[in-house]
Amino acid sequence: MRVVLIGGTGHIGSYLVPRLVRRGHDVVSLSRGSRRPYVEDPAWEVVEQVTVDREDRDAEGTFAGLVKDLEPEVVIDLLCFTLDSAVALVEGLRGHIDHLVHCGSVWIHGPSLRAPILESNESAPFGQYGIEKARIASMLSHETASGGMVTTSLHPGHISGPGWAVINAVGNTDHTVWERLAAGQVLDIPGLGAEMMAHVHADDVAQAFSLAVEHRDAAAGESFHVAAASALTVRGLAELAAGWFGQAVELRSVSWEEFGAATTAEFAEASWDHLIRSHHVSIAKAERLLGYRPAYAPEEAVKEAVRWLVDHGRIATTSSMHD
Repeated sequence: MRVVLIGGTGHIGSYLVPRLVRRGHDVVSLSRGSRRPYVEDPAWEVVEQVTVDREDRDAEGTFAGLVKDLEPEVVIDLLCFTLDSAVALVEGLRGHIDHLVHCGSVWIHGPSLRAPILESNESAPFGQYGIEKARIASMLSHETASGGMVTTSLHPGHISGPGWAVINAVGNTDHTVWERLAAGQVLDIPGLGAEMMAHVHADDVAQAFSLAVEHRDAAAGESFHVAAASALTVRGLAELAAGWFGQAVELRSVSWEEFGAATTAEFAEASWDHLIRSHHVSIAKAERLLGYRPAYAPEEAVKEAVRWLVDHGRIATTSSMHD
């Protein structure tokens, strides 16, 4: 099939584009053209690459038309963050494509009420990002249920992999957290450290998107969580990460006020956003309907990302990582 992928050189697209090519699809990658894929692959040599700024095109009302003119059968949207943008794409493509696959987020759910969280979880989202993703998923489900375009929404957890800052043991991207664990220093954690995080390797997310394309009928109108089979707690990830450097973990439980006073407002807000949700999502539906089988445990996905950061000098440490 001819597949147009919006956001092709990002975290997911870097792994998804080669997967689609190897499955025999004709792939067009749309991006702003400001960076190379995170992972080099010879498959990119046969990919048509189109440079476009979606935000500008959305403002002009021309983005959906540009996508339609590429004559796709399938559109995979990895770069949609507002309901208005999603509605414009649906209205512009309705009747012209076979399948629209949207990238949502586990943040369509609010704070965890029970674990694992099912797709039907009723905990209301909060914050602009989570609320907009939930609104988009609802709109797409209604679109298919009402006889319109066939759509599917996939909701990844905390996407991890080599080449970017991943969510650390306290729920933010502060590299000094890894450095303290690597040095065996005391790490302050807000609360008790029992909050959960839903890390998933970017290639496993790409696997799920590829499967949704292959199993269109099973995926039609559905939403799926995409994460590892298990989740990591704050304490669990901290202990594992210290062990990667041959260290024993030493944690100190502090109040949120103390935690916030010792870091930046940005990192404190990120930690609160991740840990207050405490997400461990079920992937049973994706396993059953799509055949999704994550290759990475959450700690394996995070370790690969941390190793890249160490190897590229993003994390300063005198300790080497253990295999």
